[in-house]
Amino acid sequence: MNPFAMIFQDFKACFDRDPAARTPLGFLEVLLLYSGFHAVLAHRFIHFLHRMHIPFIPRFLSQIVRFLTGVEIHPGARIGPGFFIDHGMGVVIGETTEIGKNVTIYQNVTLGGTGIQRGKRHPTLGDQVVVGAGAKVLGNIKLGNNVKVGAGSVVVHSVPDHCTVVGVPAEIVRKEGHKVTEVNLNHGDLPDPVKELKNRIRALQKEIENLEAHLRQSSPDQKK
Repeated sequence: MNPFAMIFQDFKACFDRDPAARTPLGFLEVLLLYSGFHAVLAHRFIHFLHRMHIPFIPRFLSQIVRFLTGVEIHPGARIGPGFFIDHGMGVVIGETTEIGKNVTIYQNVTLGGTGIQRGKRHPTLGDQVVVGAGAKVLGNIKLGNNVKVGAGSVVVHSVPDHCTVVGVPAEIVRKEGHKVTEVNLNHGDLPDPVKELKNRIRALQKEIENLEAHLRQSSPDQKK
């Protein structure tokens, strides 16, 4: 697909996936006010310069775009058509990231690496992937088609197609449309790992107290 066709798909994605854009002046709002769209639009041309092996300029331009939009996309990142960044502030997309078609990511998402090794060190996202606000997808891993990542999750392992993952580190909670747990992708329903850990510690403490009480009760019998 040529760059202009991809840009059209990116522009169309803003209306398909953001209800706020469906206003009488939505066309102008997206064109003039959507920083996520501006960042992707700029990246299409910066990536073309990068593929032409032009030194320095693509990286320099990407930093200007970062300053203007709050979205940092390395010139080397490969992004498919229909890419939508909603409320793009704080988004970081690494050099060897590969993104499929019709992917949606929210603010403060990082598609980053986990080390200083060369080569492929950033994630690959399939088609129709959704990455919630504040989520981190790290390392040379693959998210399959139609994967959903809950807000605030940290994904460090590959995820198969048609799965929903949440948590730190992220775990699969829905697969092929069937719940693995009772949690869904609604931001208000995501699990609280700290709360769960506290509950487990309290349960363990209660078991220890019961055991100590049992030992105290049995100790007089043992003395006899």
